[in-house]
Amino acid sequence: MTVAVAARSTGTQPRLHIDLDAVAANTRLFADRAGGEVMAVVKADGFGHGAAAVARTALAHGATRLGVTSLAEAFALRADGLDVPVLSWLNPVDADWQAAQLANIDVAVPSLDHLRAVAEAGPGSRVHLHLDVDMARDGAAPGDWPALCAAATRFERGGRIRVAGIMGHLGRADEPKHAANAAARARFGWALEVARAAGLCPADRHLAATAATLTDPRTHHTMCRIGAGLVGIDPSRTTVLRPALTLTAPVITIRAAQPGTAVGYGHTWVADRPTTLALLPLGYADGLPLMASGRGDVLLAGRRCPLVGRISMDMTVVDVGELPVAAGDLATVFGPGDAGEPTVRDWAGWADTIEHEIVTGLGSRLHHTTTGTLLRNQP
Repeated sequence: MTVAVAARSTGTQPRLHIDLDAVAANTRLFADRAGGEVMAVVKADGFGHGAAAVARTALAHGATRLGVTSLAEAFALRADGLDVPVLSWLNPVDADWQAAQLANIDVAVPSLDHLRAVAEAGPGSRVHLHLDVDMARDGAAPGDWPALCAAATRFERGGRIRVAGIMGHLGRADEPKHAANAAARARFGWALEVARAAGLCPADRHLAATAATLTDPRTHHTMCRIGAGLVGIDPSRTTVLRPALTLTAPVITIRAAQPGTAVGYGHTWVADRPTTLALLPLGYADGLPLMASGRGDVLLAGRRCPLVGRISMDMTVVDVGELPVAAGDLATVFGPGDAGEPTVRDWAGWADTIEHEIVTGLGSRLHHTTTGTLLRNQP
């Protein structure tokens, strides 16, 4: 959905608009693609889009449960009144497992130490045994997996835990043809066999996140975890999704610049012709990546205008040339791209990073507005 904005801003604050209709459309697409349930992953405040709003929208359009990293994020969802199943998968051994159990939050178990701690402090907890399939970060090492499954069986039979799921995470799903994916699928299949041999029969088996859900049905199992895809990011670049963010900023001042005029810290850009410069009131404290200095642009007066000089903490300068731009005019920093404006993907390219970093790094000073069918239908 193209976001309609006024020709002039209503204030001096940059605005971040969140389109929940885009989240709804993306969720429906994933619900159609997934072989089983869809877990809406709303970690990092819903990838910078608002965890509760994204969660409610996803649940209304095909998702059946939620996923986050920390227990703090899970508790926040409960405090917002969301009572669907929630899984938290990144916590220290001494986390508050009792509080998690009382709040009916599923927890991932990546080690024997975690398993023992959960069984002791949160008896009756639903756990998802987490295997590291190929990333050497979170999840149990394959060599530890048989012992973890055997211990989980003992604790389950003793009534201390319930093994609800087995999970893993692919390291190269954004490269669908890479040989590492086949190896990771095989390792996950082996993990399921080991678990069954130990006497475990978990209902949930989940390996695929956004990219694998779009590109490899063999990874779907009973559930797919969708995070970035909900907000319009496809790491595999195989599917058209709807970006859900639009960032705008008003022009604060306009100044004429003669040849030789230097802009910003370090004078990294010097005018080589007479031109006009527009100042925007946002910078790296608001999430604009410094690496995009001198590489990016914005949409202003219907045309793409380049950033000049170094992006600073609070300010960005744009070369508008001879365009009829005045103080108060609105620049679109990024959006869906429907009107020719830059996209989050463009900004990620200019900054040599990924879209995830752009959307989760947006600063708290931005004024947020949210629209969508779900909000309009609320009493």
